[in-house]
Amino acid sequence: MFRRHAVRLFVPMLAGGNFRDRLWACLGALIGIALTALLCSLVLPPAAFAMLVAPIGASAVLLFAVPASPLAQPWSIIGGNMISAIIGVAVAQSMAPPVLAVGLAVGGAILAMSLLRCLHPPGGAVALTALIGGPMVAQAGFLFALAPVGLNSALLVLTGIVFHRLSGHSYPHRAVPVAGHVIPPQPEPFFHPEDVDRALADLGETFDVGKADLELLFRQVELHARERTQRSA
Repeated sequence: MFRRHAVRLFVPMLAGGNFRDRLWACLGALIGIALTALLCSLVLPPAAFAMLVAPIGASAVLLFAVPASPLAQPWSIIGGNMISAIIGVAVAQSMAPPVLAVGLAVGGAILAMSLLRCLHPPGGAVALTALIGGPMVAQAGFLFALAPVGLNSALLVLTGIVFHRLSGHSYPHRAVPVAGHVIPPQPEPFFHPEDVDRALADLGETFDVGKADLELLFRQVELHARERTQRSA
């Protein structure tokens, strides 16, 4: 029993994920971060700015490992990181006590990203970096949001778009049926889009998947369930 439980700890938790996708994610992150670092080193003056901000590594995890996530879309990455940087710099310049400032920066970043529909978890780390990033970040002020944060984010997203085109993933993600698995119209649909809204409201949780993807998934499940019922009839 213990051995079975220990083995299950290493089973992938992401629905739909397989080993091939994980290898592609590793390759994508390698190329994305390396290329972003290279291009930034050619553009940014090395004496004035760091080549990369550390949170961009977390952005790469989302972009290449879960490209269908709403948290990994272009506006989420670019907007979320830049807006969080602006919030962090603003708090850093507000003369708030350090212990309170770090909380205000991260909390403010979450609020701003949520209101602007660009929630991106690494943004919290970007906001924190604006406070504890050292003299270079403090001296850059609000330009920190543009370079290196904005430049890092934009280059990473551009790399992700090209990479996912080659790897066969939808990015920027759209909930489109896979070729060869188009769901035929049903005379009496088993569920309607508003049923998804009510189910989400009943659960009272926030899931890292778009509503359109949920609807597509449920309709695909319905199709396979109908096919299985017809075969067993």
